[in-house]
Amino acid sequence: MNTKYLYRTLRFFFVVGVVVFSLLALFYISKITYPFIIALVIAFTINPLVNFFEKRAKMPRALAVVVALIILIAVFAGLVTLLVAEVVSGANYLAKVVPQHLDTLIDYIETYFTAQIIPFYNQLTSIFKQLGTGQQDTIIENIQNVGKTIGTTVGTFIKNLFGNIPNFFSWIPNAATVLIFSLLATFFISKDWQRFATIGRRLLPKKAQTSGRTVFVDLKKALFGFIKAQLTLISITTVIILIGLLILRVDYAITIALLTGIVDIIPYLGTGAVFVPWIIYEAIGGDMGLAIGLGILYIIVLVQRQIMEPKILSSSIGLDPLATLIALFVGFKLFGFLGLIIGPVTLVIINTLYRANVFHDLWAFIKGKEA
Repeated sequence: MNTKYLYRTLRFFFVVGVVVFSLLALFYISKITYPFIIALVIAFTINPLVNFFEKRAKMPRALAVVVALIILIAVFAGLVTLLVAEVVSGANYLAKVVPQHLDTLIDYIETYFTAQIIPFYNQLTSIFKQLGTGQQDTIIENIQNVGKTIGTTVGTFIKNLFGNIPNFFSWIPNAATVLIFSLLATFFISKDWQRFATIGRRLLPKKAQTSGRTVFVDLKKALFGFIKAQLTLISITTVIILIGLLILRVDYAITIALLTGIVDIIPYLGTGAVFVPWIIYEAIGGDMGLAIGLGILYIIVLVQRQIMEPKILSSSIGLDPLATLIALFVGFKLFGFLGLIIGPVTLVIINTLYRANVFHDLWAFIKGKEA
């Protein structure tokens, strides 16, 4: 065998091995060090604000970090407080309105049961009595099997539901611990940001620094572009829903539009979590006009989301619309709901590595000096 191709093959498997080992090591290490990874992300996010306070306001670096963290926590707490206030306001409204609609729903169910279910049951009973003994036994056995299956499924669901309650409460102390460690680590990382950057420049070769800087800049641009794209999509959805609810003269249209816009961030499910039960309820309650109006509004929201998402994502993170659409579809097929985020992020990373000539350098290493 030609030694040139033998060396190329060996270098190829060496590169693949290093990449696979690095990804596995990163995965397992991140399971232990994720509070510090969160801290690194937060420190990177607030670093421009810290630099502003340090240079413009002439604050010591440590004080600038503390002020930036206080602002971040205040903004987050304010948003949570606003959301809770809106939910409480909506809950109070529902507490007044739901009993009336519930009475209407019960009356509808009683009327439907009396007019439709009982005559249908009587017809089935008369047909059942006309069947042979063997046929009756088969039908009864199938009904019993279905009942057992439903009972087992419901019982398993209830068991898992109540079994996860202790896990949820045990998660709270862990979340508090992670939050404390992340905030402390954020303070120390942000305070010594320049020192860590200097150490990194000393340890990395010039070529790695150049490629790393390109990757860092592109990923930073893509990250903020992705956040901007999601905020843009949520804003468009909120405005469309608000206009539609105002046209339909729905009470608390602003609150409902804001909450639905926030729910829209949930992958795949999105606004359907609000609209589908609402439409069904209004249809059962007899308000077909509102149900049809909400259905049309929901279709408009779905269509604009499907049309705008690839375009806005591609323009915000600098990717081709078709490639973005493929990444969304493949990500969803491979990873489910999270794939709608993993797909575009993976595409961004691949595109960034390509622009930084990382693949070119790896291919040059595999080919070697013989090429």
